Amino acid sequence: MIINRIIQLLKKLFVIEPQNTEELLQVIKTCTHKLIINPETSLIIENTLNLNNLKVRDIMMPKSQMVSILENASINEMINLITSSGHSRFPVVAEQDNKIIGILHAKDLLNVSQENFDILDLVRNVNFIPEGRKLDALLTDFRKNRNHLAIVVDEYGQTVGFVTLEDTLEQIIGEIADEFDVDEEDPIKSLSVNHYIMKGDTELELINSRLGTNFEHQSMDTIGGLVTSYCNYQPKRGEVICFHDFQFKVLSTNSRRIKLLECMDKRIK
Repeated sequence: MIINRIIQLLKKLFVIEPQNTEELLQVIKTCTHKLIINPETSLIIENTLNLNNLKVRDIMMPKSQMVSILENASINEMINLITSSGHSRFPVVAEQDNKIIGILHAKDLLNVSQENFDILDLVRNVNFIPEGRKLDALLTDFRKNRNHLAIVVDEYGQTVGFVTLEDTLEQIIGEIADEFDVDEEDPIKSLSVNHYIMKGDTELELINSRLGTNFEHQSMDTIGGLVTSYCNYQPKRGEVICFHDFQFKVLSTNSRRIKLLECMDKRIK
């Protein structure tokens, strides 16, 4: 495991060998305080050690946000879905029982002919992961299987969500901070009376309470999900979306969701 490798490496560097994770973390903090390890490296090591305390269910995206392709979809239908979603990997669902039968990479469609097309010739094996698996084991799975996407199942083998390599690595290196970052405890940063920066996963209930709005959606409960739903595709960084007297500019995204938004309240001049 990754954690064991770190422990063995640090044991070679110190006369007093840490006997457990807690002692190892204390050694790391001491090294950081003495400027032997810089704070960024220290944080990465600590986050890596903490992977053992997190499970797949803690970071996975729910099944409701999964963009999948039907087994009998035409090439044009697939291309339209790929273009509108902005994703690169898609679970392929069987028509008969709605089970996931493989993963389609968008790039594999580039040289496909319309004639005698069979999606089963393109799909790759599915990596099914139990929701209780620890993240250090998940990272090992990604490396061994050379996959970037895993389907999460519950104790009964039913699909409950999905998780990506990017999501897992973010638990180690974190997100790159910039001038737009907001506090972890408050996902909405007020720049002026009508100008805000907000996280994409901010719940609509909190947005409505703070901004005096009445945003709601049948299946989306976050502001990022609402903006994406309004666009009907995955917006890119820098895109501006206007609705309900508000202007939203996408500041940061990953391959699946909006991470950070700039919001202008046009009701206030």
